[in-house]
Formats: sequence, structure tokens, C-alpha cells
Amino acid sequence: MLYHPDFHPNQGKPFDDDETAYLCKFYEADSLKSLSLALGRLEKSLEYRVAYLKKAGLFDYYRGKWDRQIKA
Repeated sequence: MLYHPDFHPNQGKPFDDDETAYLCKFYEADSLKSLSLALGRLEKSLEYRVAYLKKAGLFDYYRGKWDRQIKA
């Protein structure tokens, strides 16, 4: 999907920890299109974010962070 301000209000803003945790938790279980609409960002920016987190070794940390937030 191309950029549209109604569907992607968070595009260009920095990711916060909650968004990153949500992305990591549901990345493998949900489609990029639905994650894009849920987070208000372009699909490509979500792919770049996941690639960065995996390369930095932070993907599993943020996936676990989502579970810790829900239990608290």
C-alpha cells in the first residue's frame, strides 16, 4: 500500500518501545498489511525495523517484552 495520511499517521515518527514490542510479537503471526494498519506505518518501514532489530539481536528481547507487559 502506498502512503496515505489517513492510514499511516505515525509514518516518519520514531518507534516507541510499545510499538516495537507489538511488531516483534505479531510479526510472524500476522500479515504486514494488518500490522501496517494497526501501527499506522508503511509496510516497508516495518520490514526495515524488523531487519534492524534482528541484526542488532534485539528482536527476541522486544518479543518477550510484549509478554512481560501483558502479565504485569
